[in-house]
Amino acid sequence: MRAHLLNDTTAESYRRSATEGVERVARKLVTTRGPFTGVTPAELAPVVDAVDLDRPLGDVSAALDELEDVYLRDAVYFHHPRYLAHLNCPVVIPAVVGEAVLSAVNSSLDTWDQSAGGTLIERRLIDWTTGRIGLGPSADGVFTSGGTQSNLQALLLAREEAGTTDLSRLRVFSSECSHFSVQKSATLLGLGADAVISIPVDRDRRMQSVVLAAELETCRAEGLVPMAIVATAGTTDFGSIDPLPEIAALAAEYGAWMHVDAAYGCGLLASPTRRHLLDGIELADSVTVDYHKSFFQPVSSSAVLVRDGATLRHATYHADYLNPRRTVTEQIPNQVDKSLQTTRRFDALKLWMTLRVMGADGIGELFDEVCDLARAGFELLAADPRYDVVVEPQLSTLVYRYIPETVTSPADIDRANLHARKALFASGEAVVAGTKVDGKQYLKFTLLNPETTVADIAAVLDLIAGHAEQYLGENLVHA
Repeated sequence: MRAHLLNDTTAESYRRSATEGVERVARKLVTTRGPFTGVTPAELAPVVDAVDLDRPLGDVSAALDELEDVYLRDAVYFHHPRYLAHLNCPVVIPAVVGEAVLSAVNSSLDTWDQSAGGTLIERRLIDWTTGRIGLGPSADGVFTSGGTQSNLQALLLAREEAGTTDLSRLRVFSSECSHFSVQKSATLLGLGADAVISIPVDRDRRMQSVVLAAELETCRAEGLVPMAIVATAGTTDFGSIDPLPEIAALAAEYGAWMHVDAAYGCGLLASPTRRHLLDGIELADSVTVDYHKSFFQPVSSSAVLVRDGATLRHATYHADYLNPRRTVTEQIPNQVDKSLQTTRRFDALKLWMTLRVMGADGIGELFDEVCDLARAGFELLAADPRYDVVVEPQLSTLVYRYIPETVTSPADIDRANLHARKALFASGEAVVAGTKVDGKQYLKFTLLNPETTVADIAAVLDLIAGHAEQYLGENLVHA
């Protein structure tokens, strides 16, 4: 069994096996004709369940052959131009190279004596990102597993900085379009989901700062503590960006921690043309960025950044076997002192490789392309009488729904859109997402692939209309 350990004696075996795996994936990328095969859980589950995990195949080639049946054949491929559903991006090659390197070396980014240069690379990238945001010379941060963890850590810091031990008095303010992790974080932090005050949005799906101001004043009048305001720079459903300067002014007036969830909109930090859409983010106390959304990085690659690095002490615990207190005075850079995680992958290497090969402008140009595509898609939808589109895109998301030419019940329209999405997914021709707007069922394009074209969008809209019309026609005949 030692033959399977990666070391100096097995380097050639590692090279052959890794190369074979890469070649299999490369063939799939070339031969995949759609983003999905349409396989159902009922069809695929027996194939996976039939694998006897107690009887190893003993050979990488055989395992890869089996993997074709249980995973590669039916995977959802985000690189395909007609994958238009969630916030999943195609990935850039330099980042994938970084992934291969970090997996093989297997550094753990909790302490210096487990990572050395990896620690310094991560710290440099944190400094680079805080510089792009404009958080100032005292800024700091740490890589995380994703936006949910980043938001949780930011609100943990906000809770500790609020200056009260009476958690029942703390309130968090976020828009009705903010990410569900805000409520989840409040629950995990002992505040309860009802501690989150939901602020309505305007017609562009941006937080209404006037209502926020009124809610903050009510909070103060009732003797409650405005712990944090969570502004969103790129909502999941609409890509909308809250009015950051106005929110920052209110946070300062009421003594609230300002957190900006820029998990989606962080790509604007590299945009040559749209950086101004994030104006005001530099006033935040903390910021969430997901490089694995709009920086075209493999999952996972996220970070939480803070204006005052000293606030990260609220996540610090010392263990004698790992990061004893003396290492602080010895100025040994242990990233675990800043993180909710202990063992942690060297995900920063992927972004490092991307910047060193492509540069920030290269990333930003790709994100600009999908934002431009969304604008073109909006114009297409607005001109198409079959569809109702909710809002002009600020980023790369379009929310719309099919409206039949003949009058029918609102419930039937909802069911027709649900059916169209499911039928399209089952066909494997394209993948789109769904959501609800004002209680009605809508569909969603999340455009993160620069290879997607306006022709792809038009073709998918025709497919959706066809499925919806078929459903309504069959429903009418049945009735």
